[in-house]
Amino acid sequence: MNAADFGSEKAMRIASVVASMALVATLLASGKLHADGGDSSAKVTTLMRQPLPEHPGKDGVLVMVEYAPGHVDAAHRHPGHAFVYVLEGSVEMQVEGGELHTLKPGDTFYENPKDTHGVGRNVSKTKPAKLLVFFVKDQNAPLVLAPKR
Repeated sequence: MNAADFGSEKAMRIASVVASMALVATLLASGKLHADGGDSSAKVTTLMRQPLPEHPGKDGVLVMVEYAPGHVDAAHRHPGHAFVYVLEGSVEMQVEGGELHTLKPGDTFYENPKDTHGVGRNVSKTKPAKLLVFFVKDQNAPLVLAPKR
């Protein structure tokens, strides 16, 4: 692998994380991700959205996701790459066919646009969890999509 290949691979990884974050934000903001079949118990705040001029048609999106105690996401996917960083609390994350990960503050998780995010939940029933999510996605794509069936 030469230096140009490494840079391109790194850019794609960053793009993937940004897209996934955007998807989570869209689902949470739209109420499509919710806990216990009720109203959404997650709050998504877009912190930054920036076109990526070196990658025409792509956006970087940074969101803060706050899970209420006991929050459980509905299965979903992202049309780009999502990079998750846990700020507070403890969460469980898993993509279909992948290993279940229990994450604590400082831990990270990646979602490929080909993945379905089947498990996303706040482990605690009494304390909130807070995530920082960075997506790299197409400019007109939503942050979250329904799972492929």
